[in-house]
Amino acid sequence: MLSQERSVNQPNIQVRKADHIRICLEEDVQFNRLTNGFDRYRFTHCCLPELDRNEIDLSTVFLGKKLGVPLLISSMTGGTQTAKTINYRLAEIAQKYQIAMGVGSQRIAVENPDLADTFAVREVAPDIPLFANLGAVQLNYTYGLDECLRVVDILAADALILHLNPLQECIQPRGDTNFKGIIDKIEVLCSKLPVPVIVKEVGNGISAKIARKLIEIGVKAIDVAGAGGTSWAKVESERAENSLQRKLGKSFADWGLPTAECIESISRLDPNVPLIASGGLRNGIEAAKAIALGADLAGLAFPFLQAASESTDAIDELVELLIAELTTVLFCTGNRNLEELQNSESIQKIM
Repeated sequence: MLSQERSVNQPNIQVRKADHIRICLEEDVQFNRLTNGFDRYRFTHCCLPELDRNEIDLSTVFLGKKLGVPLLISSMTGGTQTAKTINYRLAEIAQKYQIAMGVGSQRIAVENPDLADTFAVREVAPDIPLFANLGAVQLNYTYGLDECLRVVDILAADALILHLNPLQECIQPRGDTNFKGIIDKIEVLCSKLPVPVIVKEVGNGISAKIARKLIEIGVKAIDVAGAGGTSWAKVESERAENSLQRKLGKSFADWGLPTAECIESISRLDPNVPLIASGGLRNGIEAAKAIALGADLAGLAFPFLQAASESTDAIDELVELLIAELTTVLFCTGNRNLEELQNSESIQKIM
């Protein structure tokens, strides 16, 4: 197991990042009442698939990059030595199985370049799609093209994730809550950055209405990061500095749009939008449901964080299980590849 890092001498952001890892692993910060929505869907079992399971193909292409499996290790961490260990373990396994990977917000590396190596995993993952990450709200707090280019360069990234976290910023001590005019600044970045821009939420979901606006300004992919997994309102409530923040976090503990609803509504609006389904996915069956509903990739964070906090072998075992679950879903629904799964009528809403 990884040692926990916390020191009053750490810079403020570094303390926060260490706190986030500790709280997610040790405290009950999952959504309690609101689910990711995939429990409302089930697959139609095919008792005669007319397939050889060994010929099931899970490969896909996302933003021009080929992947062996339609999975994303979702953005989680960086900026501490514990985070560095986690990121390098994850990158090693991502490379082995040809899985996409995002890193946590790299703002700390911009403000303290000595911490850039906690994100810089390209040396152990030379071939996979890697996604850099910054909070979109920082575009209203002195950040611009130069900072975005810097984080892309640190990772030798294939795309830049700009994450949206208005609820988290409202509850976080001294959060950045000026989101006015952000969409115009994202549009500028889309036209100037040498890599695609992906916009994601952090666990409260992206509606079809907002997704359409983002695609219209040049965003190349949407990661819905819906409700149903880790509640960042609850995480920040655990870090509260006063009773108001603590109570506010608890009030909004189950706030958001379930992941399945986000995927279904956005793909119905425009089936050609590159979509990542993340937010509360816990296994390969839910990943397969997300893909059947229109997602291109399924992103998981918490299961990977748990495994990475133990060992590289634990991550390897997790990925093997996810692959087995995805393969079995395709086999038992009579679909030989992901395209067939998406175009079949193998999934149905049950409630």
